[in-house]
Amino acid sequence: MAEVKNPDTLSTPGAAIASYAAIGDSFTEGVGDPGADGTYVGWADRLAVMLADHRPDGELRYANLAVRGRLLDRIVAEQVPRAVELAPDLVTFCAGGNDILRPGTDPDDVAQRFEAAVAALTRASGTVLVATGFDTRGVPVLRHLRGKIATYNAHLRAVADRYGCPVLDLWSLRSVQDRRAWSEDRLHLSADGHRRVALRAARVLGVTVSGDPDEPWPPQEFRTSADVRRDNIHWAREHLVPWIGRRLRGESSGDRVSAKRPDLLPVR
Repeated sequence: MAEVKNPDTLSTPGAAIASYAAIGDSFTEGVGDPGADGTYVGWADRLAVMLADHRPDGELRYANLAVRGRLLDRIVAEQVPRAVELAPDLVTFCAGGNDILRPGTDPDDVAQRFEAAVAALTRASGTVLVATGFDTRGVPVLRHLRGKIATYNAHLRAVADRYGCPVLDLWSLRSVQDRRAWSEDRLHLSADGHRRVALRAARVLGVTVSGDPDEPWPPQEFRTSADVRRDNIHWAREHLVPWIGRRLRGESSGDRVSAKRPDLLPVR
């Protein structure tokens, strides 16, 4: 049985966070939020800047170990030991989503392996923030997995309770239910979606931010049923079919990708 820890012993006020390592897959790497130099930005990078803004010296050391397409076991094998080695004040841990999307996977089993990683991370880091999965009720193809994701989320919340981890509850973030929070592939957040997640994460950590993650979206332009059908056909041809093809071939979008920021480097 895991030791139940007092959340206060793991809580690090925003201004006291001097180092931060992000662990995960494409969501944490920032896919869908391209930067000016061709690399992805994403919510974790944006959160790092918010944390740096609250440092007395304006500096935070930050590593992003996430790689797109990674399954939980590979994240645990590659990223968790590196995060333990870095021993930062804060780790954000979002993993297991790619496992849950695969047919036949058991959310109970995935959560058990997730918990073992949380145990290792909490021994090495000041605070481990755990992120839940999104509510997929409005996502084509993935909406039928909603119950499976909800089961996994319940496990993640229980793990967070046992280890005193703050929770980035993405399921309840209603603003990302809007289509504009997602990129063209409908599997990854858009730049504004990533921004809203970063704002929610900062608030969970007790960091004062000026933006509102739940800010209402402006009214959308009217779209006919023909417009929607045309967009769906384009999406299926350009994104859904290649995604299914990679799964059938046992390939990953991250097969030839490495972590974009493997060391704790200053963010100013």
